[in-house]
Amino acid sequence: MSRTGEIKRKTKETDITCSLELDGSGKADIDTGVGFFDHMLEGFAKHGLFDLSLKCKGDLKVDCHHTIEDCGIVLGQAIKEALSDKSGIKRFGYFILPMDEALVLTSIDLSGRPYLSFDMDFNTERCGEMDTEMCREFFYAVSYSGEMALHIRKLSGMNDHHIMEAAFKSFAKSLCEAVSFDERISGVLSTKGVL
Repeated sequence: MSRTGEIKRKTKETDITCSLELDGSGKADIDTGVGFFDHMLEGFAKHGLFDLSLKCKGDLKVDCHHTIEDCGIVLGQAIKEALSDKSGIKRFGYFILPMDEALVLTSIDLSGRPYLSFDMDFNTERCGEMDTEMCREFFYAVSYSGEMALHIRKLSGMNDHHIMEAAFKSFAKSLCEAVSFDERISGVLSTKGVL
């Protein structure tokens, strides 16, 4: 059974199409108009072993905010759609990822209850054309539209490129763990009976 989420979202600020295959091989076809953000999403797909196609036409003449935030909304929706009723998945995932001097911890609960704890700081205003403050906005959007509890914490790091890349890759590895199956799980992993 293919676990795929396909989302289209069009507003006055962005026009986005997204296809996500959870059981992929890491293929990415990304074009958001923000080069550094494309690089982060390509890393997310590669290291999570997700097949991701994401195209966005956004109001970049304003800035990168609407593009990155709305891509987060759409990606979260695609994750939620691909998971369906979450039957048989491990639900929880975590990973501590090193990227040279940077070390980032990410932990996920696909609980159906959105929450973001983001304990990261940056030293510069942007990486390429991506404002560093948009890292939090992206993960906030993913966590709320995907209905997951998401914790991201920088343990060390000085170079903002390394720090942000470690966050995206750590998120990918954590999500890969959380969406994976365990044959011992019957239905959903919850005493409530639903997620």
